Amino acid sequence: MSARGTRFAAIAAALGAVAVAAAVPASAEQTQPQRFFKERLLSDSQTSRAVKDLLRHGGGFVDRSVVFRDLTRDRRDDAVVRVHSGGAGGVVAIYVFSTDTRRSSTGLRAMFRSQRLLRASTSVAEGVMSYRSASYAPGDELCCPSRLVETSLRWERATKRFRIAQRRTVPQEPEAQVPAAPDPAPKPQ
Repeated sequence: MSARGTRFAAIAAALGAVAVAAAVPASAEQTQPQRFFKERLLSDSQTSRAVKDLLRHGGGFVDRSVVFRDLTRDRRDDAVVRVHSGGAGGVVAIYVFSTDTRRSSTGLRAMFRSQRLLRASTSVAEGVMSYRSASYAPGDELCCPSRLVETSLRWERATKRFRIAQRRTVPQEPEAQVPAAPDPAPKPQ
């Protein structure tokens, strides 16, 4: 496993421990889209084992805010589906489901997946889906990553695939970071 993979695994394990303590209450009723996309993710061979474990064992869930927009320009809505960790990790995976696939008559499929995110957010505007994910540096507090990575996707009709249109690093907003400790009072002379 690479150093980056090891670091991600360590962060995910720490967040997983927090997720167990903050799991969704049993009384929280899932919506029909949540149940539908959970079933699709569990049956998809390309869904990561970590995401399947979250969904199977109640530590995580399909976020209620499934967004339906036409991202593939085929005049049919596609679905932006987020998987929430149920804890401090926030949204840890994002999927785009579409019927505009390379294969004929395959029905709805996950045409994009990003399954190793932390505290991610999504937005859709003018046919472009963007998402931000926390990027931690050594010494960062869980609440306050030093930066965010923003990725924008565009649909390529010729290849029937989502491509990264732009990826950029966004400094974390100062008000979202933990305030620095004040300097100690100067010693009297």
